[in-house]
Amino acid sequence: MTEVRGPITARTERFSVPRTARCLVRGPHRMEDVRELWIVLHGYGELASTILDRMAVLDDGSRLIVAPEALSRFYDASNAASHREAPVGASWMTREERAEEIDDYIGWLQLAYESFAGRLAQGVPLHVLGFSQGAAAASRWVASGRVPATRLICWGAGMAPELDLGADSALRRARILMVIGDRDRFVSRDQIDAERARLDAAGFPYAFRTFSGGHRLDDATLRSFAAERA
Repeated sequence: MTEVRGPITARTERFSVPRTARCLVRGPHRMEDVRELWIVLHGYGELASTILDRMAVLDDGSRLIVAPEALSRFYDASNAASHREAPVGASWMTREERAEEIDDYIGWLQLAYESFAGRLAQGVPLHVLGFSQGAAAASRWVASGRVPATRLICWGAGMAPELDLGADSALRRARILMVIGDRDRFVSRDQIDAERARLDAAGFPYAFRTFSGGHRLDDATLRSFAAERA
């Protein structure tokens, strides 16, 4: 008699592996000249070089600007005949293994921060800026409570939707700024209104700014932030 067996059920086993990640940096070479540390996170499909170039307006010789790159690079072949010509971008996470990818990039951001902060004088303020997909990554990192951010700037997107906004949230230790271009095709007015309503309902303190432009950073707005006391 032939034995009838049921379907084989796959199981998942996960491993932590060493890998190489990179930061791109601009600003003083002598750490004693640094008066502010900025950690800036690029958007989906970009690389660290993209956002670091756009932060050039803040490079005045006193700011160390560090752009960690997301861990998952890919070919963007949507407008290329083959991968040979396709540009390379990176993503902070996808819906696949979502929780694990969030843990991985928070760990990576913390490692990058500690490496640079450990070389600076005590009391140098930290400003965290996340653009587009990088805004969710930045807000999750600050919300983890592991990093003493003076200011969190979410640009071209809101904070991650699952974060605790209550009185004990680590996000309340930082000054929160939200920035949206008035012609941003990726962020609708309804989305802006919904995000602001969520924050207002929680009594969450934040400042909201707009500028004339689309889904991009804006030099004049960056200069105004740099001139403010955080």
